[in-house]
Amino acid sequence: MKTVTHWIGGRPFGDATGASGTWGPVTDPATGEVTAQVAMAGADEVDAAVAAAKEAYATWRTTSLAQRTAIIFRYRRLLDEHRDDLAALITAEQGKVHTDALAEVARGLEIVELACGLGMALKGDTSTETSSHIDVASLRQPLGVIVGISPFNFPAMISMWMFPMAIACGNTFVHKPSSKAPSASLLLARLAAEAGVPDGVLNIVQGDEVAVNALLDHPDVAAVSFVGSTPVARHVYGRASANGKRVQALGGAKNHMLVLPDADLDAAADAAVTAAFGSAGQRCMAVSAVVAVGSAGDALVSRIAERAARVRIGPGNDPASEMGPLVTRAHRDEVAGYVAGAAAQGAEVVLDGRTFTVEGLENGHWMGISILDKVSTDSDAYRNEIFGPVLCVLRADTYEEAMRIINGSPFGNAASIFTRDGGAARRFQLEVEAGMVGVNVPMPVPVGSHSFGGWKDSAFGDHRMYGSEAVHFYTRGKVVTSHWPDPAGTAAGPGLGFPAAR
Repeated sequence: MKTVTHWIGGRPFGDATGASGTWGPVTDPATGEVTAQVAMAGADEVDAAVAAAKEAYATWRTTSLAQRTAIIFRYRRLLDEHRDDLAALITAEQGKVHTDALAEVARGLEIVELACGLGMALKGDTSTETSSHIDVASLRQPLGVIVGISPFNFPAMISMWMFPMAIACGNTFVHKPSSKAPSASLLLARLAAEAGVPDGVLNIVQGDEVAVNALLDHPDVAAVSFVGSTPVARHVYGRASANGKRVQALGGAKNHMLVLPDADLDAAADAAVTAAFGSAGQRCMAVSAVVAVGSAGDALVSRIAERAARVRIGPGNDPASEMGPLVTRAHRDEVAGYVAGAAAQGAEVVLDGRTFTVEGLENGHWMGISILDKVSTDSDAYRNEIFGPVLCVLRADTYEEAMRIINGSPFGNAASIFTRDGGAARRFQLEVEAGMVGVNVPMPVPVGSHSFGGWKDSAFGDHRMYGSEAVHFYTRGKVVTSHWPDPAGTAAGPGLGFPAAR
């Protein structure tokens, strides 16, 4: 059986017996078969990874920006050459279809490209003659050892959102991927080494909450970047910040799509199906709640159901498949439970995906598309992040009622409006309580030059992912005030007062 180990100090760490002796299963979601075992790090492996990163930091932090970005340029080329290899690993362990996996790699590469050009973002400012012969300069310096903890649903992309920016800024990195889809992380590390990333600058520790908590508590870790569910994000933020670390922790979502009666309902239905059921709904930017206003409701639900029924569901390595399975059997059963619960709580089940299966692959983690109409804001299906191919439709009589529903959610990751009315769209983008907003765009994922992150219970910490905010997260500012007297001048003598402008 294939074994997935750690990567520490520029090489695989642990052999087929495992360094800690603890292993977890890796399952093919399409078949339900265990295809690999992944090492679970304990305190010793975490200590080794952090020690390697700390040792490497001593020289990496002083490596010139030109050398660092040259390595990232080579890394970008290698990633581009291995797109299909990365996508195949994602499909095998996460389950998404190959084209979707390729799109994931492409979005990750966008941030690697951003890291290639950090020179402008890292430059400081200088003010001369702020006082007589006094100059003041601001600069940004790396933090030290950074920890990244990423989820199963984007095993390559979110990793590439984290460590390329961090190491380009001069930090070293310890990455803890999801044990459900661990193999992509090792390929990313091998390619980084091939590109010239020095030993110890990028390290991978596999594992579960034991490894996570050891990293959050480690005294040599300076900052933690996390993406996952809200309960875990809250835990990571609380524990790491209590230990004096800088933290960004992105949590869950209940992204709303507001559809006004004047919207192009065919375009809105296409967008809802794409955004709700792509990646089997296993993405934090998925539209999981449509709020239909007034007369838009019945016509919109009919259009969504018609399109959803035509989605081809099957194994991710089948070119005909448009949607794959869920990541684990337990997760599939949890998602199905929300559909059953919604029906019991008064929702109309327009499409029920609980009995869906694929012939010959009956043990796969299959869940068909489900559409729940007239969902109450009190129902479990609406209040919780389902993270599966389930779309909740809520009804509102007016724009104002719809906004009360959307802004009443504890989540504030993303929200979209579909309308032909520019005034309504402008009002929405100013009033909605979400960190990312779409206007006739269902999944408003910012491009790399901007930053990614939500509000409320969807994010903890003051910094967002990638873009300019990533530079601020992975560095800290320093201001230098210097006095170089004119050689032709004379000494002024000591002064005990507060420095005054002269």
